[in-house]
Amino acid sequence: MTDLSSLAQAGAAADPDFLARETLRLIGPAPDDWVPAHAGIDHNVAIVGGGQSGSAYAFALRRAGIGRVTVLDAAPDGARAGVWRERARMQKLRTPKNLVGPELGLPALGFQAWYEARHGAQAYAAIDRIPRLAWADYLDWFRSFLGIDVRYGTRVKRIEPVTGAAVPHFRLHLEIDGQPRTETARKVILASGVAGNGAPFVPAVLSAAVAAGLAAHTADAIDFAALRGKTVAVLGAAASAFDAAAVALEAGAAAVHLFARRDHIAATPVSRIRAYPGLYDNYHALPDATRWEQALRYRRAGSTPPADSVERVLGFEQFHLHLSAPWRAAEIEGGRIAAQVRGETLRFDFAIAGTGYLVDPAARPELADIAPHVLRWRDRYQPPADARDDELGASPYLGSGLEYLEKTPGSAPWLRDIHVHNPGGFASTGVPLGDVPSMRRDIPGAVARISRDLLLADLPLHKRRIRGEVPVDFGPEFYAAALWKGEDLEVE
Repeated sequence: MTDLSSLAQAGAAADPDFLARETLRLIGPAPDDWVPAHAGIDHNVAIVGGGQSGSAYAFALRRAGIGRVTVLDAAPDGARAGVWRERARMQKLRTPKNLVGPELGLPALGFQAWYEARHGAQAYAAIDRIPRLAWADYLDWFRSFLGIDVRYGTRVKRIEPVTGAAVPHFRLHLEIDGQPRTETARKVILASGVAGNGAPFVPAVLSAAVAAGLAAHTADAIDFAALRGKTVAVLGAAASAFDAAAVALEAGAAAVHLFARRDHIAATPVSRIRAYPGLYDNYHALPDATRWEQALRYRRAGSTPPADSVERVLGFEQFHLHLSAPWRAAEIEGGRIAAQVRGETLRFDFAIAGTGYLVDPAARPELADIAPHVLRWRDRYQPPADARDDELGASPYLGSGLEYLEKTPGSAPWLRDIHVHNPGGFASTGVPLGDVPSMRRDIPGAVARISRDLLLADLPLHKRRIRGEVPVDFGPEFYAAALWKGEDLEVE
């Protein structure tokens, strides 16, 4: 007898998408859109960001029977997992290869099944973590195979709540290929990447260099080929800083100097200790004091670069590491950067800021009008004096469906219809939202909340629907011949 595994292998040999197609066949078609349509509202849900999180949300909402979902992305048309090909510079993803990703519980749609179908099970077993470009290829396939339509070249300029309407919704002010347009949506998901609740943080000491075109943030598109033969400074000592330093070295930089504020490179991944299911699955139930303590512990321990990211630069003799070396000042002299570091003047042709991101919704143009109403951690929780952290306090305090909450109760009830899936939610969720570790728990949780909210918002319509006439499957004539007509029964 041929077993299922043999059939799967035979099918995959002829068609790499065999298991994925079978999975979709076996789970059946997505439910019909059950959300009532309302005049003047274009979309039930608008997803801002078409990357891995936005694509996963689009699929999850489809399987929840929520239709009229639009996915908006500011990247040019056909960008195809652009962040992974352009601004991400690691060789491998920083997370374990076996975490649940955008497939959300359907293994045949996951990276492992996709990779094994194309390269074999032994090839998957041989990799310790997922190669970055393989992940980009997988995400391209995920969107294409599932028919997720991303509207590239569409930038959200402003999110405006429409108050007083019969059906609460938002007016989205868009720029599509440079042209203004307005659309409406009942729910908004911010799946807009690492800067989705703020902006790249560039230290003030680099302001003059940035203005002169002699410095950039790791979030920027950097012409590394132009750094060949140049002396480059990298500020920061987390993974993105080491990755940028490595690419500069690989591009032929004459020297790369990496500057860390600490007296060591952070190497203690404190978040790993709380990755077990009990805590991960129930993180929102933890007291505020416990969540603050964990977020603060992470910040004080520092973001740890993977060992292979550090090893990648150590192979170059022209790499130089500076510890306890924050930049105090920097000026432009003769087309170069003259930096004051530990009492010395050091000169560079170019500087790269691997200094992370500012978490502040007010820094995002599309959120500027909304930001004053958003509840922050500093509004909700006052830590002891020795546990103060102003940057952490500025983080939005999210509800259990990843929704914004009101700073002043009753002043902005519409905030509950904006759901956040970007790293700005770290203090609330314990993981950087948008990274792979956040997907298994937080995407289904947010979709369940969106589904509940849409149902309750239209409850009178649903009551009418469920009280409606239901046609019978058959009438009395169907079983009439079997009716007992009262004849005597024989008794032995």
